[in-house]
Amino acid sequence: MTSRIASYFQFARFGTTMKREIIAGLTTFLTMAYIIIVNPAILENAGIPRGPSTTATIIAAVFGTVLMAFFANRPFAIAPYMSENAFIAFVVVKVMGYSWQTALAAVFFAGVIFTLLTLFKVRSWLAESIPLSLKCAFATGIGLFLTFIGLNETGIVVLGVPGAPVKLGDLSHPSVLLAVCGLLFTVVLISRKVLGSMMIGIVVTTIASIILKVTPLPQSFVSMPPDITPILFKLDFAGALTPGFFPIILTIFIMAFLDTVGTLLGLSMRADLLDDNGNLPEIEKPMLADALATVAAPLLGTTTTGAYIESAAGIEEGGRTGFTALVTAVFFLLALFFAPLFTIVPAHAYGIALIVIGSYMISPLAKIDFDDFTELIPAFLTVVLMIFTYNIGVGMTAGFIAYPLMKGATGRIKEMKGGMWVLALLSLSYFLFGAK
Repeated sequence: MTSRIASYFQFARFGTTMKREIIAGLTTFLTMAYIIIVNPAILENAGIPRGPSTTATIIAAVFGTVLMAFFANRPFAIAPYMSENAFIAFVVVKVMGYSWQTALAAVFFAGVIFTLLTLFKVRSWLAESIPLSLKCAFATGIGLFLTFIGLNETGIVVLGVPGAPVKLGDLSHPSVLLAVCGLLFTVVLISRKVLGSMMIGIVVTTIASIILKVTPLPQSFVSMPPDITPILFKLDFAGALTPGFFPIILTIFIMAFLDTVGTLLGLSMRADLLDDNGNLPEIEKPMLADALATVAAPLLGTTTTGAYIESAAGIEEGGRTGFTALVTAVFFLLALFFAPLFTIVPAHAYGIALIVIGSYMISPLAKIDFDDFTELIPAFLTVVLMIFTYNIGVGMTAGFIAYPLMKGATGRIKEMKGGMWVLALLSLSYFLFGAK
């Protein structure tokens, strides 16, 4: 059985082992298990009941991640996107007044468009048009973005005041002290090349947090999944097909497209999966997995899904194949029945892994030509705006717009590939309709 699995997922080709892949899959799950709690909490603001939404979130993650595992053989986990769920809940439903059923229909149409563009290889053509400098910026920006999230989640960095937006957190607070100690412990394990360092760091910090009574034990460890039928197949297609709703569909499409392209390329660069030309071989497969998951998600009762940047945690543990994704999917499936157990991991424990990831993903900056400002400035804007706007989409779109502007202003427009013009136009549309 083990040899068949190794052969199917091509362990030898990618230089990995089953043990490493299992640890990587569990690490990815631990760093993104928060979505089981957070996504339903956000969508509840749109009127989607939390219990059924929890089940929909888990099933959508399992469906997309299993597709990624078997069809694309990539170590990327799929789950509902955070920015898109907030856009649906707070903008489309609460501000614009549409029903959640209509909003989910818009997500469905965006997923269908994704699928068609992927099948006709338009998405891969666009991805391969992106210059190496921006691909390096995506990887670095995503890594530092995760670090910033981790610093905030652990309480090491907190919101400040006008003029000084962030500041050092209260280092005397028990959860912050646990995070700092857990971070140092994890870094030492990594330095000593201990397999599963980040997972060990997360688990040990969680156990210490429970022992010190910072994190309470759940009342039960096992629970039956909430009934999904109140939100299953409840889409309002007629409402989403009105002329005034088109900008919303366009916004959802642009946001998800840019997030997915940036995440896939950034993670693939870190996993050393890109070819000599800086492209991801057979990129249509992971893109199709994510597109089909986005079609399925609204049918289940949740919002846009896509490859998760937290997959970087598993990649840093050595995950290189779809078996990593399969292991992550299995743990999501178990979470249907053991949600109280899996969601006990506190932010000051899983945040440790997010902080460490940035140190790994900063290395692609070395591939950027710092003497060529037409390459450097777009990459620089991509990285800093990803972090300081707390929005990956804003950083990416800024880079896509700045790149042709810099090339055009210096008379080097011929260096651009055709797909970059399309990405620049999409990016402008993003700022017109969807930037938040």
